Amino acid sequence: MRVIAGKARSMPLKTIAGMDTRPTTDRIKETLFNMCQPYLADCRFLDLFAGSGAIGIEALSRGAARAVFVEQNKKAAACIRENLSFTRLDADAGVLATDVLTGLSQLQGEEPFDFIFMDPPYGRGLERQALSYLASSGLVKQDAWIIVETSIGDNLEDTVEYGYSILKIKKYKTNQHVFLTRAGEEEND
Repeated sequence: MRVIAGKARSMPLKTIAGMDTRPTTDRIKETLFNMCQPYLADCRFLDLFAGSGAIGIEALSRGAARAVFVEQNKKAAACIRENLSFTRLDADAGVLATDVLTGLSQLQGEEPFDFIFMDPPYGRGLERQALSYLASSGLVKQDAWIIVETSIGDNLEDTVEYGYSILKIKKYKTNQHVFLTRAGEEEND
């Protein structure tokens, strides 16, 4: 696994051993960031269920002004810090080694985020808990993109009850990225 583009291009990233995290492949990461690239410059990026931090690090490498990583697995949080230090992107980042809802609570009062990416363990409903919390928080900019990585069979149509609308869905072999925004917002592209 490596950084695909930007100032840390081609730098290798560490992951923790075992099945506790599920790194996003370079090909899927490249596809994701090709869609996001026009809006990344100087943005604030929130990486929830961050694993190795590869998604937020890619955002920083490609021009995000700030990235915050939330990861409850202590070994994975240490891995994120190592990856940030190795890529020299740590000055523009923060890492919260806690569960996502606690992390979101700790972030209350900060400037809202332009992009929120989440890749929770599949089949536990954690993305819906995070989306519900975010809906009533001040952490989401009005025109922000929220990107949820889920299993291919997961349907997020019910997120309208939290005030979101689906911008697009990008399907891969076994998973998908669901792009959400606040209901009534225009699609950015």
